[in-house]
Amino acid sequence: MIPIKFVGENVPQPLAGEPRSPATAALQYLQPGALNLTALPPLSLYVHWPWCVRKCPYCDFNSHEGKGELPEKEYLDALRLDLEQSLPLIWGRKIHTVFIGGGTPSLMSAAGLDRLMSDLRTLLPLELDAEITMEANPGTFEAERFKSYRESGINRLSIGIQSFNPAHLKALGRIHDGDEALRAVEIAKNTFDNFNLDLMYALPSQTLAEARHDLETALAFAPPHLSLYHLTMEPNTVFAKYPPALPDDDLSADMQDMIAEVTGGAGYDHYEVSAYARAGRRARHNLNYWQFGDYLGIGAGAHSKISFPHRILRQARYKQPASFIEAAKRGNPVQEEHEIGRADMGFEFMLNTLRLTGGFDPNLFGERTGMSINTIAKMLNEAEAKGLIYRDHKLIRPTELGQRFLNDLQEMFLAE
Repeated sequence: MIPIKFVGENVPQPLAGEPRSPATAALQYLQPGALNLTALPPLSLYVHWPWCVRKCPYCDFNSHEGKGELPEKEYLDALRLDLEQSLPLIWGRKIHTVFIGGGTPSLMSAAGLDRLMSDLRTLLPLELDAEITMEANPGTFEAERFKSYRESGINRLSIGIQSFNPAHLKALGRIHDGDEALRAVEIAKNTFDNFNLDLMYALPSQTLAEARHDLETALAFAPPHLSLYHLTMEPNTVFAKYPPALPDDDLSADMQDMIAEVTGGAGYDHYEVSAYARAGRRARHNLNYWQFGDYLGIGAGAHSKISFPHRILRQARYKQPASFIEAAKRGNPVQEEHEIGRADMGFEFMLNTLRLTGGFDPNLFGERTGMSINTIAKMLNEAEAKGLIYRDHKLIRPTELGQRFLNDLQEMFLAE
């Protein structure tokens, strides 16, 4: 068990998984601290659904193969408990966006999703125009169920297509084939005004022509938003242990150039490393992450970042669904909790905001971190000298070179 690290000498300090009163939590985090935030950032909600039909070999998310009947009611009960226990940390703050991710949330029954949305509305002050996104995978699509999801309040769908090519889908371990992928997009287009398509490239044995065909197939549906991810070998995945034959760096770069050309020609704005949107269709939930906004994460393995006037808190829930459910019943599903230290704040901020191709206003650093941008002046000067960023008094953004070597650029802001 990982102990929770608490701040404040005179506040009772429970161990991880033990209950704590709302008064204790409020007392603890509203004490004077090392930061000085003049205003709190926008707040989003992330809800994690931990089950999928089958674990994909490239996936490092907290997802678990569902075997037999899923404990849907028990899990939804635990989500409500988690949210109730978290409310003292966000009193008085409105929720601007909601994202239901996984796993495969589209495995949830229509009645289950309706109950979840009812709980959220009962307990939280949602903005009237809140963006409410749900992830879904082809192979779990039923037209009537998705109409029910929309009627429950989902107004944006994110579909994990990954590829339309049957051979590549098989290599990725996906449960759907090319025809099911096409049918899923058709249902989404007919049911939702706003939807996103996830595609991957640099797949095992993929050619440039095949990558282009996947992209052009997706664009034929005129999706409001596209997420285009380069396949990477993540630690602790099947692909990391048994690596497939992947396109080399030159071919991967050619694919990236092709994507830039084709999406630009189709009128899409490349506004973040992997995100492309039509005008007015940027993903508001993800933008809040990239602009170092706040988010409360509930559910198995969910992460939170919550700001207070004098500190910024990070949390992680228990990962295993059964452990999460039991911990929520005991009164505290948070396994790990810590403040972001001043030494780490610059890196945490830049790790997110440098993903935005259009950059950010330098004033945002002070607003979101409670610190002066002078604390990272040395790193900014070095990055500018190397041609990795452009900056003036109104803007800091990665250059084209900085976008190409983004990991190296982000690492420059690590504390010495």
